[in-house]
Amino acid sequence: MAELSNRLITFVSAAEALVWGPALMVLMLGAGVYLSICAGFPQLRHFGEMLRTVFGSFFSKKENTAGSISPFQAVSTALAGTVGTGNIAGVAGALALGGPGAIFWMWFSAFWGMATKYAEVLLAVRFREKRNGEWAGGPMYTIVNGLGTRWKSLAVLFSLFGMLAAFGIGNLAQVNSMAGAAAFLGETLAPGAVPDFAVRLTVGIFTAAAAALALLGGVSRIGALAERVVPTMSLLYITGVLTVIITHGSALPGTLHAIFAGAFDPRAVFGGAAGIGMREVLRLGVGRGVFSNEAGLGSAPIAHASTSETSPSRQGLFGIFEVFADTIVICTLTALAILTSGVAIPYGQDAGTPLTISAFSSSFGGTTAGVLIAVCIVFFAFSSILSWSFYGCRCAEYLFGHAAQKPYEAAFAAAAVLGAICDLSLVWGISSTLNGLMAIPNLLSVLLLSNVGRRESKK
Repeated sequence: MAELSNRLITFVSAAEALVWGPALMVLMLGAGVYLSICAGFPQLRHFGEMLRTVFGSFFSKKENTAGSISPFQAVSTALAGTVGTGNIAGVAGALALGGPGAIFWMWFSAFWGMATKYAEVLLAVRFREKRNGEWAGGPMYTIVNGLGTRWKSLAVLFSLFGMLAAFGIGNLAQVNSMAGAAAFLGETLAPGAVPDFAVRLTVGIFTAAAAALALLGGVSRIGALAERVVPTMSLLYITGVLTVIITHGSALPGTLHAIFAGAFDPRAVFGGAAGIGMREVLRLGVGRGVFSNEAGLGSAPIAHASTSETSPSRQGLFGIFEVFADTIVICTLTALAILTSGVAIPYGQDAGTPLTISAFSSSFGGTTAGVLIAVCIVFFAFSSILSWSFYGCRCAEYLFGHAAQKPYEAAFAAAAVLGAICDLSLVWGISSTLNGLMAIPNLLSVLLLSNVGRRESKK
């Protein structure tokens, strides 16, 4: 049994490395460059308009039309899927494995990713359709309604990969993170009071019930929940990292120098130590950046397609904001907090959450830092479950019709209990592979329909 498990792990690791290899990275970055040129660099020309649109929609009390959610609820639902534990653990891992220079390449991938997200959101709104009284859209609808039915096999593949990936990265892995954080909180606040398994099982049952209630309410309830959870969790976390940065403000100039110097000459920062070379810095920065903001993955357009906004290009501005908020703001603040805090970074190892907790401890103390990070992880993970439950349902509905929605919802909610108590060593690898496979049909459709995006942008 152990030998079979090891073989499976080896196979999954090889598949993940193959899918997320240089070819996919080049495709994602190349698509971002091409789409930026096609749309006239919307991430630069319309940056001010983007901020006015997003924050204006936050304060707007405009009623939604039937079967839709507000533009801000749409971007909140999409952000719920992208802003997650990767912003805490993923950035720390990128720093430890790729050094400070990896952050520069995260910015680089995010800049081009803004144009990709703009284009895929624009196309999702442009080619969406009404199904059972609600707006439905995403890459599967963009492919069929934009490219024609002869491309339907691509739409089916995307939906299949998305439906399965939602169970992994959008459910099992997220609940497992929540359960681990809750167990840490329990042990910190009341050592030995409640067994670890009991805490995890309780979290799983509670999450399953909460997910079921959200799914029963449809897109309107998910959007309303995301609208409240995402700003709250982001504000809490940003306040924490800003406190760490301000506390160690004198180290900020040196930190910024290390980021820019390490991006092009890792030896200038490490002196050849830790075996970190230019290839590792570039791979970790671009790879973790793409994985964090999901530009090109095709998941977020499913949420944006449910908006009450009628202008595709205007909703596309929310896609730009999504990448900006996730990578340029939250990931950057996490990196600056770690680097300015002065904590020892175990270069060459995937440090993850403990490194971020150590950085917070330098300003808040060990116990407070651990509790704060654990609370943020619970918020981040639950919000990801909300958005990915919606993505998975839309994919299942596209493949099997409206009758498949309730069974999928029931299975998705029940899986939360399993995720809380099981070892998920294989889930991340399988989910990551499926995410990469989702990106291929999505990026092909966005590139093939770039002329439509250009025309819509000119309106």
